Amino acid sequence: MTGTPTTGKPSGRLISVELDPASIGRARPDVEHERSVAIFDLIESNQFALDSGPPGPYRLVLAIADDRLRFDVADAAAIPLLSVQLGLGAFRRLIQDYLIVCESYYDAIRTAPPSRIEAIDMGRRGLHDEGSRLLIDKLHGKIAIDSDTARRLFTLTCALRWKG
Repeated sequence: MTGTPTTGKPSGRLISVELDPASIGRARPDVEHERSVAIFDLIESNQFALDSGPPGPYRLVLAIADDRLRFDVADAAAIPLLSVQLGLGAFRRLIQDYLIVCESYYDAIRTAPPSRIEAIDMGRRGLHDEGSRLLIDKLHGKIAIDSDTARRLFTLTCALRWKG
């Protein structure tokens, strides 16, 4: 693994993350906000490295096409390096459950007592953790990421599926 030092943590990083405009639709303001925050947080702090390829930094475009999640990775000069496609079948249930729980959470923060909001948020975090572990597993051997980066990428994957 050229991008991963002996500590097991990826040594590269993302300097740009975009969502393919053809893959996303307009969404509620809270969803748009979650997309923006996830991208900002991801660029601020991430560990991302190609298992075979230059050490970075990298630019990433996330897209969904033909029921596949696509990671288009380029170098800092925007020269394409790698395109990885993952079937969404393994993520489908998690994404659906996560989006349902997020809807409940957004509704709850407007009217529910704090204990209800906290319970919903715990469920949301559990699904989020499961999705990030699955993403790490599916990218294994192609792209190395840490768990925080995986969490943010899972958020963006869900945001791509959230079509309004």
